[in-house]
Amino acid sequence: MTRHVTDFRDVRGHHAGRVPVEFHPVRSLRTFEEAIEQIAYAIRVGDLAVGDRLPPERTLAATMQISRPTLREAIHLLVRTNVLEVRPGQSGGTFVISDTVPNGLLQTRIHSHIHAVAEVLEARRALEPEVAQIAGVYATQVDFDRLETTISEQWRALNHRDRLLQLEERFHLQIARATGNHMLVELMKTLHGRLAIAWDIGKRLPKDDEHGIRLHEETLAALKSRDPRKIAEVMDRHLALLEHLWADETGRPRLREPNATPARRSSAAS
Repeated sequence: MTRHVTDFRDVRGHHAGRVPVEFHPVRSLRTFEEAIEQIAYAIRVGDLAVGDRLPPERTLAATMQISRPTLREAIHLLVRTNVLEVRPGQSGGTFVISDTVPNGLLQTRIHSHIHAVAEVLEARRALEPEVAQIAGVYATQVDFDRLETTISEQWRALNHRDRLLQLEERFHLQIARATGNHMLVELMKTLHGRLAIAWDIGKRLPKDDEHGIRLHEETLAALKSRDPRKIAEVMDRHLALLEHLWADETGRPRLREPNATPARRSSAAS
């Protein structure tokens, strides 16, 4: 029988002796890891049992005070370790399918997932400045107007984290669309879709929100100038904002460690 763990009073009433699940706001900047830890701990100690359904994504993200993309990444990792299962349809949701939480495997997967952020930041550094320079060549007034509208919406959304994350991604994809190159748009969608964890950390630091929007204004001004040097300069500072936030707040490198690539090449050669 499925128990939908959203109303803690119902849980207590229908399951005498069971402690209700009480997820709480994520206080640290390790949003991805802490979200996993909260869910895994609830399963490990029996607050969530096999067959239980987690609260809806929107509800759980709001309770934990993290972005929905970050929560989604956490759930996907627990799915890959065969602890949770996502079922489609009206009666679907995210269900507990095992009460055995593989600590070693879980930590390995978390480390691998976090390491992948550095790879995405590195790929973004290689690609996005070039995309912006191409946009500076092909962008129309309609493209500039759309970017201006997004910036205005960002200023109005300063106190709404999920909305800011959405508008952040929209701004960068609008630059990609201004190139008129469908392939570049798809590449940028892939990159930004993998940056949810890093962005969630960034958006937990309120002072950086305003700085980020001002960088968007400078980026738009550079695009309007169509000067590739100005575009390259502002994009360098623009990308560095998230890179340094990631490095400073997590203690992890903003790019891959140099010794990782040779080792990979050696294993591939053998």
